[in-house]
Amino acid sequence: MDKKRIIGIMGPGSGATDKDLETAFELGKLLDENDYYVLTGGRASGVMEAAMKGAKSAGGTTIGILPSENGEDQSEFVDIPIKTGMGSARNNINVLTADVVIGVGIGPGTASEIALAIKAQKPILLLNQSPESISFFQKFGYEQLSISESLEEVLGIVDSFKSS
Repeated sequence: MDKKRIIGIMGPGSGATDKDLETAFELGKLLDENDYYVLTGGRASGVMEAAMKGAKSAGGTTIGILPSENGEDQSEFVDIPIKTGMGSARNNINVLTADVVIGVGIGPGTASEIALAIKAQKPILLLNQSPESISFFQKFGYEQLSISESLEEVLGIVDSFKSS
């Protein structure tokens, strides 16, 4: 039997668009329904909150890598909180823990996580990206970078990445 893979869903907190929030919710739900764990930055904000809420709506288990050491910013939808006390430095833990990184929307934190995923040679899927962010990340020539605008394609793309 295959072990469950951890899929990191990264995206903006307060800067998330309505489309980002809807996509993150549906993505969290879809991943859980297909036997993946959902990992986010764990905060009660934006894409993180929406993805975990989606996973929980399907009965899933969620992992939150929190910036604080006391969890004051933790989403109610986190099952396994990892309280780092590291602020944004926890972005590297998010990336290194995930088997696949999915960026939903874009903001400074998300951009750093995608860049860290490239550096760590993690498979990456980008959703809801601007043409500028797509162009920027494609310039690295990273082979394990996929771009999609369709949730219907997500499972096929995630499954096409080798287990890390």
